[in-house]
Amino acid sequence: MPQKIIITGATGLIGKKISEILINRGDELIIFTRSPEKAKSIVPGAKEYIKWNFNKPDEWKEKINGVDSIIHLAGENVMGKRWTDDYKLKILKSRTVSTNNLISAVSQAEQKPKSFICSSASGYYPYSSWEEFTEDSKPGKHFLAEVTKQWENETAKADDLGVRRVNIRTGVVLDKNEGALAKMLPVFKMFIGGPLGNGKQWFPWIHINDTAGIYIFALDNEYVKGPLNAVSPEIINMKLFCKNLGKVLNRPSIFYVPSFILRIVLGEGAEAVIKGSKIKPQKTLGFGYKFQFEKSIDALNNIIN
Repeated sequence: MPQKIIITGATGLIGKKISEILINRGDELIIFTRSPEKAKSIVPGAKEYIKWNFNKPDEWKEKINGVDSIIHLAGENVMGKRWTDDYKLKILKSRTVSTNNLISAVSQAEQKPKSFICSSASGYYPYSSWEEFTEDSKPGKHFLAEVTKQWENETAKADDLGVRRVNIRTGVVLDKNEGALAKMLPVFKMFIGGPLGNGKQWFPWIHINDTAGIYIFALDNEYVKGPLNAVSPEIINMKLFCKNLGKVLNRPSIFYVPSFILRIVLGEGAEAVIKGSKIKPQKTLGFGYKFQFEKSIDALNNIIN
C-alpha cells in the first residue's frame, strides 16, 4: 500500500536516491525544501513541493497531519566550508533546531506519523585506531560527536509521542557524481592520487545504493528502531581503500596528502578526515538488512565501471 511521506533534504546526494526509489514504487512524496522550483527540476514526480523554512513552523506544520512517515535529511554541509565558530554553529543549529521544530509539529498533529527517520553520522563515535564501535557504543567528545549527540537527543522526543524513531549514522557515502569519491576521482585519474593523512585511519564507507536501502528498510519495517550504522561490514583503512580505488582506475595510489595541508584547508574539520573510527553495522545486520556491496573493491567497480 502506498505511503505518504515527508522528506527534507531531498535534493542532496542521499535524498535524491531515496526520493527516486519512493516515487518509482508509487509512494506519495511531499518534499520540504527551501526552493520548490529547484526541487521540482532535481527530483521530479513528487506529489507536493512545500517551501520550508525550519525556523517558521507555522508555515508548514499542518502538512504533517496524516502522513505515514517523516524522513529528515536536511542539514548544513559539514565539509562545505572551513570550520569557523560561525560555521560550526550553523552545522549544529541546522540539525538541532530543524529537528526540534519538526518534532514539535508532530506533537501538535491530530494524526501523527508512524515513524520519524532521521539522518545522523558515523561522526557520533570517538576517534580511535584500535577500539571497535557498534550502535551501543558511547559518543565521542569531539565536535561532530557533540553535534550528532544533540541531534539524536532532539529526535528522542518522538518516543514520548508514540512515534517510532530511527537514527541512521551514515559513513562516507560513495557516489560517482557527488561526495568524497567524486572529489578523489579526478586526482587519481591524473596519476597523483593517494591517501589523506598517513592512511592508517579507519575509513567507514558505504555505497549510495546501500545508504538509500537502509532508509527504505527502516521505513518499511516497523520493528526497526533506534540507531543504525550505515557503514559497510568491511573494515578498511584509508590506505587500503585508496589502493582499491587505484586498482579499479588502473592508477597508482602513492601520493599522500599531508595532514598539515588538510588542516590549512579545513581547519578543525581536518580531524574528521585525518582520524577515523572502526565502526561495525551490528544492529543494521541484526535487524536483517542485506548489504548489496560489502567489499569496497566491488562497490568501486560498480560505481566507476
